[in-house]
Amino acid sequence: MPTQTDAPIKSGAFTAPQVSVVFMGTPEFAATSLQSLIDDKYHIVGVVTQPDRKMGRERIITTSPVKNVALQNNLNILQPEKLDSEVVETIRSWKPDVIIVAAYGRILPETLLSLPGFGCLNIHASILPCWRGASPVVNALIAGDRETGITLMELDRGMDTGATIAFDKTEIGDNERAPELLNRLATMGAKLLAKTLPLWIKRQVTAIPQPEEGATLCELIEREDGHIFWNMEAEAIYNRYRGLYPWPGIFTYWKRGDDDVVRMKFHEITRQKTAPAVAYPVGSVVEIGEKVGIITGAGVIFPLTVQIEGKESVAIENFIAGYPQFIGSVLM
Repeated sequence: MPTQTDAPIKSGAFTAPQVSVVFMGTPEFAATSLQSLIDDKYHIVGVVTQPDRKMGRERIITTSPVKNVALQNNLNILQPEKLDSEVVETIRSWKPDVIIVAAYGRILPETLLSLPGFGCLNIHASILPCWRGASPVVNALIAGDRETGITLMELDRGMDTGATIAFDKTEIGDNERAPELLNRLATMGAKLLAKTLPLWIKRQVTAIPQPEEGATLCELIEREDGHIFWNMEAEAIYNRYRGLYPWPGIFTYWKRGDDDVVRMKFHEITRQKTAPAVAYPVGSVVEIGEKVGIITGAGVIFPLTVQIEGKESVAIENFIAGYPQFIGSVLM
């Protein structure tokens, strides 16, 4: 009987199943799996990705990593604002046997889910049912999770509630931030898809319904989520930094003068779990040996690179040289 796989699969010379594939995805995480399918010589009949967007301070129109891979390989590209009936009919005309989805950015309508004979398979960056939703890596890091991974699953009408096909787990490094972890998971996702998709096509693996016990939902990440409350433990602040790096990043407010409160962003920090022997109010900026530390509810945060809004980021040593009054202040 077919079983779900969560272990490496050994095989001889690889030949991709003769199926027509539509790929749907947008960021680098997805582009890694698309490139893997191309390298394995799957017959990719079309790629669906988000429209080009204006990015950065200069608002430069930027194509998605998935589109870039598709262009380099002369693939059919579709960039709809929404998945309406016209888009579904275009995808239908491509006659896909299977649709592979990775961080596409939209929920697929039922008319699309029911289109391919081998279904719509999603590459999700968590071990489901933990962290269903759009930002599983960020949420796992903020929560201080020690383990995460990749789930290959069938898509249904819910938010990452479909039956699971295969898993691959990994430990999270103590100092690993969102970009580094996401890059590792992207490679894991591509490998898991590569070893599992042939078995799925041959009906040698089956999907297992997700348990509801232990299910967690991702919280929507907004810019203000980076505001640090210094009564938190240093470890929790550090986890928030890891998850929210580089966007939106973590920040605080510093009263630079009597009527001058500025927003300060921390680009790099370290932490220690123990507090200094002398008691200080939380949020106090103090010198601890040769380091500049910020007192938290439990432990100390050491800023390494800081930036006042509207200014360039600088090393903390250079910042103190320009603003010596920072030492002894209390952050908000």
